Amino acid sequence: MSALDRLLVVFNKPQDPVNIAAAVRAMKNMGVSRLRLVEPVPYDPWRIEGVAHGTRDVVSRIEHFDTLPAALADCVKVVAFAGKRRASRWPLATPREMAPIVLDAAATGDVALLFGQEDHGLPNDALDLSQLIVTIPTTEHASLNLAQAVMLALYELHVAAGDATRQLDGPKRAAGPATHEAWEQTFADIDRALTEIRFFRTRSSENVMRSVRSLLARATPDSRELMLVRAMAIEVLRSLDRARRGLPD
Repeated sequence: MSALDRLLVVFNKPQDPVNIAAAVRAMKNMGVSRLRLVEPVPYDPWRIEGVAHGTRDVVSRIEHFDTLPAALADCVKVVAFAGKRRASRWPLATPREMAPIVLDAAATGDVALLFGQEDHGLPNDALDLSQLIVTIPTTEHASLNLAQAVMLALYELHVAAGDATRQLDGPKRAAGPATHEAWEQTFADIDRALTEIRFFRTRSSENVMRSVRSLLARATPDSRELMLVRAMAIEVLRSLDRARRGLPD
C-alpha cells in the first residue's frame, strides 16, 4: 500500500465541473484516487470522464458531503491550500515542504488536502479546521486555477512518495560502448574528410583533430552513435569521389 492511498483531495463547494474533471485527471496522473466534494455544483459523472479520459475508477469513488466537518471527520490531518496569509499565526509551508509532513501523517491515517472555491478560496472558518496551511510560491499574480493547484500539490507528494512513478523503457536497441579500434577508425575518417574539403588549409590539423577527440570524448557516444559519426565522414568522402568522376548522387 502506498502512502498516496491515504490521501484525500477535498473540494469545498466547487463551482465548475470542468475543474472537477481536470483535478480528477491530475489525481490519476499522480496516483491519488480519493476525492470528496462538499456541496458541489451539479455535474454529470459521464461528462467528467469525457474530459478526464481513463479515470472511471477515480470518478466512481467520488464521495459527496453536506458539510465540510463531515468530509474531514475521519482524517488524522487536514492541510489547507490558500493563496493568502492569515492575520493569525498559523503553520505555513510550500508544497515541497508540505510533502514529507503529509506523508509522515499518512502513515497513521487518512490525510485531507483541502481546496476552496474557484473565486474566493477557503473562508476563515474552513481554514480553522486545518493544522497546516500551504501557499504555492508565485509572482504577485497569485491566483491559480483550482486544478492547477491540485496538480502542483500532488506532484510534490508523488515525487516524495517515490513508489508510484512509472518506469520508462530504455532504448529499443541498446548499444554497448564503442571499442578503441572503432574510435580510431572514426577519427581517421574524419581527418580524411576534413582534408578532402581543405578544412585544414588555414587550420592546424593536429589542433583541430585534438578538439574533435575532446568533443566526442565529452559526448560519450555508444557504439551505434559513434558509427553514425563515422558514416557521416565516409559519406563526405564518397560524395566528393562521385563528384570528381561526374557520377550522379
